[in-house]
Amino acid sequence: MSASIVQCSCPDAESASRIAHALIEARLAACVQALGGVSSTYRWNEAVTVSTEVLLLIKTRRERLEAVRDCVLALHPYELPEIVAVDIASGHPPYLDWIARETAAPA
Repeated sequence: MSASIVQCSCPDAESASRIAHALIEARLAACVQALGGVSSTYRWNEAVTVSTEVLLLIKTRRERLEAVRDCVLALHPYELPEIVAVDIASGHPPYLDWIARETAAPA
């Protein structure tokens, strides 16, 4: 089993919580951490924008990435949400085993 961390920025705590709960309920993520107060600077519609966001760190298995993406897209308020996955190269084996157990597809 290969594990991944998906980053997803949200405009507020309410949308971040809604997405996190949906991912956990569907067993698409073992854990979702919400980091508030993230300052983002980016260009959107030809203007430089600065906003405060909540960053989600979603722990899942690589083979569930498409389902994670679909879930986030269904619930996210942004026109173009950040959904970026990074493979976990190494980690504490019992923790990685826990991610595998918690994100196993239902029988």
